[in-house]
Parts: sequence; structure tokens; C-alpha cells
Amino acid sequence: MTLRSPAPLAHGIGSRHDLPLSPFYAYAGAFAALFVSFLALGLLWSASRFRGNRSGLALPRPVQRLADARSTRTALRVLGLGAAVLVLAALLLGPDDPERNPAPGAVHVLFWVGLVPASLLCGPLWRLLNPLRTLHAAGCRALGRDPDAGRPLPSRLGMWPAALGLFAYTWLELASPDPASRTALLAFLLTYATVQLAAAARFGVRWFDEGDAFEAYSTLFARLSPFGRRDDGRLVLRNPFHGLDATPPAPGLVATVCVMLGSTAYDGYADAPSWITRLQTSSLGPTATATLGLLGAVTLVAALYALCAGRAPRAAFAHALVPIALGYLVAHYFTLYVTEGPRTLALASGADHPLPPEPPLGPGGLAALQVLAIVTGHVLGVVAAHDRAVRLLPPERSVTGQLPLFALMIAYTLGGLGLLIA
Repeated sequence: MTLRSPAPLAHGIGSRHDLPLSPFYAYAGAFAALFVSFLALGLLWSASRFRGNRSGLALPRPVQRLADARSTRTALRVLGLGAAVLVLAALLLGPDDPERNPAPGAVHVLFWVGLVPASLLCGPLWRLLNPLRTLHAAGCRALGRDPDAGRPLPSRLGMWPAALGLFAYTWLELASPDPASRTALLAFLLTYATVQLAAAARFGVRWFDEGDAFEAYSTLFARLSPFGRRDDGRLVLRNPFHGLDATPPAPGLVATVCVMLGSTAYDGYADAPSWITRLQTSSLGPTATATLGLLGAVTLVAALYALCAGRAPRAAFAHALVPIALGYLVAHYFTLYVTEGPRTLALASGADHPLPPEPPLGPGGLAALQVLAIVTGHVLGVVAAHDRAVRLLPPERSVTGQLPLFALMIAYTLGGLGLLIA
């Protein structure tokens, strides 16, 4: 995650640059998969098939009642608040050494990385666990105030606060001098909580839907969950593409997804020997240089998207970047999660200097997983973009109009693989 922390949290997947990957076969296989997918979609997929929140097989009523039960919601709120209290206690009272304090791993691994599989499996779980929602509700109850009360949210605000919040967190994780220190984590969490609660006090509980960076992050990946809600409120089992298609084109959506993509891309490049040397020798200092590198990666991802989106509304195809971001995250953080996650839990249980378990995959298996994750994410993105294109574009341009987006997918794929192979 950052190159200046001595802890194992400092790296997403360990030594990425000596994996047994053949550049020729990796690039050729990725290009072939994307080209065949694009060609097949152009020939066989002439009408939009995704129906957003109108689709899905309703789950049994008892399952729905259990999911919507007040006791279930209360239990999840208590769980989220309790976990937050434990993390704050470890930051305030625990040792300064991140090798002995579970808080850095709890935030950077169990929460940040673990929120992705949790959202994929269970839907927008962070909405139910979010301790800031619980604190806001408790404060409103104490003041006799309706949690929904507040000024209307500006229509142009959208997800821009979430994009800024995600960038702030990824800066802490990837560019700050010591992201695993108690001081840095405590300062970030308290500042973030203060800003969020102040905004919720002004705009009401609806603020968290798009203004909370981690709710937005969880909700975007939850679009790919097999579980979702229909427009009629029923809990359903659905094709994840339908959920992805239901992503609202809110202002700031493109920026949010580009932060997700760009920060992960920067994390991949930050472990390259050439970049390490630049950080160590830059006259600006390592923190400023890393900040510029992170900002440059996000800007590059956004510029490429804006260039290839052409005349289409900027957010029209942003949903297609979500599976790409998922592929990048799996490729970069799989080993971190399955090794540092158990180690963090052992620390929280009182173990002294526990060793992380051995990775479940050897170098060859890890290389295959990384390439498969990146290529699969891009293929899914091509499918999502194609379905949206045949809905929005005239029939005579439904295929040719996608060529800039297809070029974007190829560029992102080659860039993602290059970060693994370089």
C-alpha cells in the first residue's frame, strides 16, 4: 500500500515483479478475449437486455422478513458501532508498533479490502453497518429531531463528496508518510467522522447515500451482487448485470470510479523499482512525489475515459468501469487479504507477533489469478458498455460508436497487465 511502512501492510500482493508471467501470452490472450467478446456482442446482441431494478426472482417472504426485521437492522448497527469502538480503542490505547496493533490491519485490510467481497456477497452492507449513521440517528433522537430533516442536497453535488473522500483515504493509504501509524489513522478517522456527521446534520440522513465515500464504494460493488432490490422493494436474486445497469448516472460517478481505478493502478506501479528510486531521490520529497503520482494516475484514468466517451453523457458508461475496478482490486489485493486478514484477527485476539499464513496460491497460481481477474473485469465491462450502447445509440452506430470505448478497454487492460509484468 505504501512503500515507507515497514509493516506487511506496506504492499498489496508482495513481490509482483518476479511473477512467472509471459508478456506475449498475457497480452495476446487478453487482446483475444476482448476482441472476440466485442465481435460476438456486435453480431449477436442487437437490443438491450438488462432491465436494472425491474428484474429479479423474488426470494421467499420469510427471507425478506428476516432481512428487513428491525432486530436484524439493530444487530447490524450494534455490530458496526462495536467494531468502530474497538478500532478506536486500539488506536488510542494500543502500541505504536503496527506489528502488534490490530487497528491498521482492521482499517486497511479487513475493512477497506474486505468491504469488496462483503458487498459482492451481501449487497450494500455498509449502509447497515455504518457507525456514522448510528451516531447520527442517536443524536437526532436525543435532540428530538427527525433524521430525514435537513436542507435539500444540491443537485450538482451527487457523488463528488464520495470521490473526494475516497481520494483522501487512498492518499492516506498510498502516499502519506506513515499510513499504519496510530496518529495518522486516528486523525483521518476523526476528521472524516466529523465532516460526515456535520454534513448529515445539515442535509439529513440522505447525505450518507452518496456523500459517504465508503457507502458509495460499497454500493457500487454491491451493484454486482446476485442479491438486490426490485423497484417494488422485493429482495430478489438477479443477474448481476441488471444491478450494474441500475447504477444511477449521478454527478461525480465518473470521478468516484476513476479514483477507484487510478488509486489501484498507482498502488501497482508504486512497487516498481524505478518508482521507488524516484521517491527516494526526488527533490520534492517522497510524500509530495507520491501524492503527485497518485493524482497523476487518477487524472490519466479520467482523461482516457473522457476522451473515449466522446459525445455521450459522461456518466452514461461509467457503470462499465465498476467490474474493471473489481478486477484490479482482486489482482492487487487477494494475497494481502488472505494473509494479513487472519494475522489481524490473531492480533485482535491477543496473539503476540503472529505470523501471517502462507498464501494459498503459489507464484504460478497467483499470476494466473491476476491475469484472469483483470481480463474478466474488462470483458464484463465490454458487455455492460455494449448493452448500454445499443440502448442509447442509433442502430447504425450501435457498434461503430463503441469503438472508442473498446479502445479504452484495451488501453486499461494493457496498462493493468503491464503493472503486473513490469
